[in-house]
Amino acid sequence: MHDVFKKKCPGRAGNSEERILLSCGLMSDWQQNLVEDSAEIQTLLRGTKTIAVLGIKPESHADQAAHYVPAHMAAAGYDIIPVPVYYPEVTQILGRPVVRKLAEIGRPVDMVNVFRKPGDIPQHVDDILAVKPKSVWFQLGIRNDEAARRLAEAGIKVVQDRCLMVEEGRMSR
Repeated sequence: MHDVFKKKCPGRAGNSEERILLSCGLMSDWQQNLVEDSAEIQTLLRGTKTIAVLGIKPESHADQAAHYVPAHMAAAGYDIIPVPVYYPEVTQILGRPVVRKLAEIGRPVDMVNVFRKPGDIPQHVDDILAVKPKSVWFQLGIRNDEAARRLAEAGIKVVQDRCLMVEEGRMSR
């Protein structure tokens, strides 16, 4: 039996695998939520205003992508919500208050931009799902196909192994 069928769907009854899949709101054609086409990436970015950055680093690490990519996106007009994994003493990044868990944001999020090692992503998937973003972006060099599948099955667009700053820069040209 496929793993997705083993998951419980609260409040739904059904005895066939297909009925469970559909009644849980999981898409049978989840692969269409895996975004690899440049035109689709541009469309996704045009529909994005608020970006929660999971794994963002503070100004003391300004030379690292986990800081300068979100800084670039903020300068380009996106609303950035910093969600650092480390740095418990930091209360603000990019002049914005830090949130420690995605589920604590308390407002709609268009995108979750992920700066985590591939092996560290699975521990964040439930938190990402709780936020229900339109999209999740795994930065350049970051790929976790199982996590991407879980997110895509939930109807979330997923971009893997691409730099958000580079792709945003292409839109400006």
